[in-house]
Amino acid sequence: MTRLADGRFVDDEPFDPRASILELERKDLDAPNWLLVWRKFKTHKLGLISGIFLLVAYLMIPFAGFIAPYGPNQRFSEHLYSPPQSIKLFHEGEFVGPFVYPMTSEANLETFQWEFSPDTSRPLKLEFFCEGKTYNLAGIIESNRHLFCATEEATIFILGSDRLGRDIFSRVSYGAQLSLTVGLIGISVSFVLGIFFGSLAGYFGGKTDWLINRVIEVLRSLPELPLWLALSAAVPSNWSPVAVFFVISIILGILDWPGLARSVRAKFLSLREEEYVRAAEMMGASSGRVIRKHLLPNFMSHLIASATLSIPAMILGETALSFLGLGLRAPAVSWGVMLNDAQNLASIEIYPWTAIPMLPIVIVVLAFNFLGDGLRDSLDPYQQ
Repeated sequence: MTRLADGRFVDDEPFDPRASILELERKDLDAPNWLLVWRKFKTHKLGLISGIFLLVAYLMIPFAGFIAPYGPNQRFSEHLYSPPQSIKLFHEGEFVGPFVYPMTSEANLETFQWEFSPDTSRPLKLEFFCEGKTYNLAGIIESNRHLFCATEEATIFILGSDRLGRDIFSRVSYGAQLSLTVGLIGISVSFVLGIFFGSLAGYFGGKTDWLINRVIEVLRSLPELPLWLALSAAVPSNWSPVAVFFVISIILGILDWPGLARSVRAKFLSLREEEYVRAAEMMGASSGRVIRKHLLPNFMSHLIASATLSIPAMILGETALSFLGLGLRAPAVSWGVMLNDAQNLASIEIYPWTAIPMLPIVIVVLAFNFLGDGLRDSLDPYQQ
């Protein structure tokens, strides 16, 4: 390419009358499906930003202990209901670096509230990659290194502390491990059951379709929340938090599969009469191979979008059960368990930062919804 004096560009290659003017368009039409979906998805800004945010959030889950300055159940008896502390850089006009002011607490016997006041004369610098509470990195490697922490004379409560003097930021970081994972386990169970029974009903039809549809109708006619409560209450109270976590995840998955099964059934009913399906059957392909190789791949992108829209329901289900005291229980740490500690409206009115665990739930659910909308709009790259 040569640039002329007036700013235009001229192609130096000789003119070829045999070159197809549709070469670029042909190349686009021959592009693989995933590339077309990605090109369309990139134009959905909210979906793209939400996807990046969720990817970073899930990648940080194994490093929750490293990011949190304290342990999830580490208590500070002199800092009950401590307000959020701000990290400052300048002290009296002079750059000091990241530091906090030490907090002093005193009980007000007239209002029966804790009153905190920072000592602005003593800036205490934060320490990075410091030693603290022992934790298991990625659940395997034992370590006591933390990204940042305060000196022994100070505390660092970025989001404040709760009624037992536990750091809310640390508990939110640890709570993400359970609250974000419960959706993945639940949706895995739901997808296995929904695809299996939906495939059987849609492909074989007849009595199989009738029986599966009756089971789906019975399950969908049951009130969801009371059924959750009944099944969760049946979990023995002496089980470990890990066992309760997996049982709650499986319960949420089992109760969520009927909707997906109906979608799969409807799609199979329309696809099983296609010529390529009949051709595969005539060539001797088994029913399982036809379902796996010819039917499921045709709407796998739809299933992926459906999964991103179902995971928030799983997260909200675990949060609701834990909030009511029938899901995960202490000493397990999840966002629902943290909200269970903030049920007292009088305490929230006085100490509003105790309701902060509600914010990551709202943000994550919105991010999943935006991501699902972006994927759903990108499933048909040829629509424009």
